[in-house]
Amino acid sequence: MIQFHDPDIARTHRLCPEESAHAVRVLRQQPGDTIYVTDGAGKRYECIILSADAKGCELDIVNVFAIDQHWHNRFTLAVAPTKNMDRMEWMVEKAVEMGVNEIVPLKCSRSERKNLRTDRLVKIAVSAMKQSLKTVLPVISDLTSFADFMRKCKESDPATIKLMGYCSQEIERRRLVDEFSPEQDVIILIGPEGDFTPEEVAMAMDAGFVPVTFGNTRLRTETAAIAALQTLHVLDLINHPESE
Repeated sequence: MIQFHDPDIARTHRLCPEESAHAVRVLRQQPGDTIYVTDGAGKRYECIILSADAKGCELDIVNVFAIDQHWHNRFTLAVAPTKNMDRMEWMVEKAVEMGVNEIVPLKCSRSERKNLRTDRLVKIAVSAMKQSLKTVLPVISDLTSFADFMRKCKESDPATIKLMGYCSQEIERRRLVDEFSPEQDVIILIGPEGDFTPEEVAMAMDAGFVPVTFGNTRLRTETAAIAALQTLHVLDLINHPESE
């Protein structure tokens, strides 16, 4: 199955120009062909092409499917962008393929990257959503200061599990696998190459975050984010074997 994306498909019954060009010029779709389009909000539309116009394919919607996410919690990754943008883009791609609800780029004290093109990350997220046949596009937030995000987290649902990946052994850290609880949403913080500052650690703990370790190996920022997310998915699957 090849999946396209257009958030306005239900209203317009046509593909946006970018997706239409891909369907007609690259995939050689013709009138009468069946294609599938997701709105990025949880629905997949089975459509018949009425006119193969590279500027806007007209479609007949024949079926609509509501597709639930395959995990049972809301997973939020708050990650300090890496200096090498390729690594950040790779992380976004893989996180979306595995399943994530929101990615928050964090501007930390030791962050080497102070600016970020969120639009580029959104395009990567859309591509990963289509390729992995998901129907919900994760929220990709703008670059957010650590202090602002902590204020927001203080106001979040008190039942949300808040975890902070932290390298230093100067404070007690718990194992990530021991902090997971079925049916509870999870926010996990991943710091920059130089890790969080002691001040940021104190701020996070005041906001309810628990310092955690992912094991005995020090990981790069983007690797830690993916390792943490995959661990959450495995734990979710263990607690819901019927969804395998």
